[in-house]
Amino acid sequence: MISENFRISSVSSTALVIEIIDPSLFEGQFNIGSYVKVPCRGMQDTYVVGVVDNYRIKDLQAISATDSSSPSFLLDVKLVGMLYGSKGSLIFKRGGHGVPLPPNNGIGILTKEELSAIYSTGLLETEKFTFSSLVTHSDVKVPINGDKFFNKHFAIVGATGSGKSHTVAKVLQSAISAKSSKYSGLNNSHIVLFDIHGEYSQAFPECNYLDSSTLSIPYWLFDGEELMELFIESSESNSYNQVSQFRHTVIENKKIFTKSEKVFFDSPLQFDIKQVKRYIQNMNSELVNKKKAKVPEDKNGKQIADRIPCYFNDEYEFDKVSTDFVNGPYTGEFDRFLMRLENTINNPRLGFLFKDSTGITIESVLQQFLGYGDSKKSNVTVIDLSGIPFEVLSITVSLISRLIFEFGYYYKRSLVKNPKSEAPILLVYEEAHKYVPRSDMVKYRASKVAIERIAKEGRKYGVTLGIVSQRPSEVSETIFSQCSNYIAMRLTNPDDQAYVKKLLPDTSGDLIASLPVLQSGEALIIGDSISLPSMVLIDTCSDKPNSTDIAYLKEWSEEWRAINFPQIITPWKS
Repeated sequence: MISENFRISSVSSTALVIEIIDPSLFEGQFNIGSYVKVPCRGMQDTYVVGVVDNYRIKDLQAISATDSSSPSFLLDVKLVGMLYGSKGSLIFKRGGHGVPLPPNNGIGILTKEELSAIYSTGLLETEKFTFSSLVTHSDVKVPINGDKFFNKHFAIVGATGSGKSHTVAKVLQSAISAKSSKYSGLNNSHIVLFDIHGEYSQAFPECNYLDSSTLSIPYWLFDGEELMELFIESSESNSYNQVSQFRHTVIENKKIFTKSEKVFFDSPLQFDIKQVKRYIQNMNSELVNKKKAKVPEDKNGKQIADRIPCYFNDEYEFDKVSTDFVNGPYTGEFDRFLMRLENTINNPRLGFLFKDSTGITIESVLQQFLGYGDSKKSNVTVIDLSGIPFEVLSITVSLISRLIFEFGYYYKRSLVKNPKSEAPILLVYEEAHKYVPRSDMVKYRASKVAIERIAKEGRKYGVTLGIVSQRPSEVSETIFSQCSNYIAMRLTNPDDQAYVKKLLPDTSGDLIASLPVLQSGEALIIGDSISLPSMVLIDTCSDKPNSTDIAYLKEWSEEWRAINFPQIITPWKS
């Protein structure tokens, strides 16, 4: 590069304009996104660093149609910081006060060493976390601060086909392979990945894989909000009676199982949903004898002085044998409620909630989610949600998220001498807009409450979030705005672009404008964990998720293939 062919023609506190005097001598040294340095006059080994943001032709209107000379053009450069020192001792600092006047014209392109210094300045070796390289300099790796990336929540967004799933896999693969010293076996990373399309088990061959057939989530672990979402139809006219009686029945049944009076509706204590249903069935059909203090009396004349525990243990038949018998306080109120209870309990697709929970404890459920299995331990737990019915997807995600958050809370409380969590946990939500949308609908309430709580409080207890979505504009703003780091891939929807731009803490000029034209695997990394916002190319992951695009034309051009319809339909109907 001939530096004399470049001239600074304009300077401001945040930008400068570089004129290329003779385009015939220009050999394409600069690209959009290239990093340049300008030496500060009178300040040895001190440079202003900028990024080429745009370019334009100079005096285009003045060029005549017959003029054969090449017009000069101007490069718009956004200033990002200062570079100090010489080879081997370079230090980069964000910000600065622009170019000292008068500007020095010795413009240069940053070398590989200088670019590496920008991203490594202030990073300890134990903090460096690398999974990408610069788009404009593929041989320059881009380390970020791994502590700041994982402990402040992050988001990965991108349209279908942008390489989002591969990016998620690469980030997590890099995390589980990191080791502070030479030791064999697993490191201490703990990652729970909510996989809504069933594509990530292939990327993590040694993962702890859970799906609807292997999940152990006993219904009695649900809190009050989740239980009511599962069993109560909020739109019914007498839903307040359903809620009141259901709460009372569950609490009393928990007291019987725990043999304790200190029980709350939200307590994670065992109860029997069939006994609860039996109690409500008796309440719905009971008749009381008005001449005998309105005590319930069945058709055989047996008086039921204490509904508890009698109504839990037996189902009674009532018959109006005389005018002395009148309806009980809730007779006929719960017909539809009982039908919903019956259908929910006996739904084969919800078997993972209502299968025999004998021997299941909170400890065993947590060990299942955190990869502490009896047969093997695993850094990554992939929870395949593709087989979970949509009507219970929200409360399933809610329960798992809430349990892990509360584990983090009580785990930290147990560390008396060292209040910092010794086993921090990352929860990654693939297609997060599916269960934490910007919607106030009741069916999303449980998962939004649980995940929003983690977004606001989780860092204190070593539980952080990774939000992944192809439609960021549809994700809860409360959750998305809590993220301090973003990996933004190609976004073509204008609403998504505007939403990301609004939430990003630092856009560094017009980098966000390039989101619609990014190639697959390219991304904008921005946030607290990186020295300056940068366009990067994500490294190839070692094992790829099952998200490769189908080669339609290739498949269609093959010979007609037979399809085993019974094999497909059988699990569909179950």
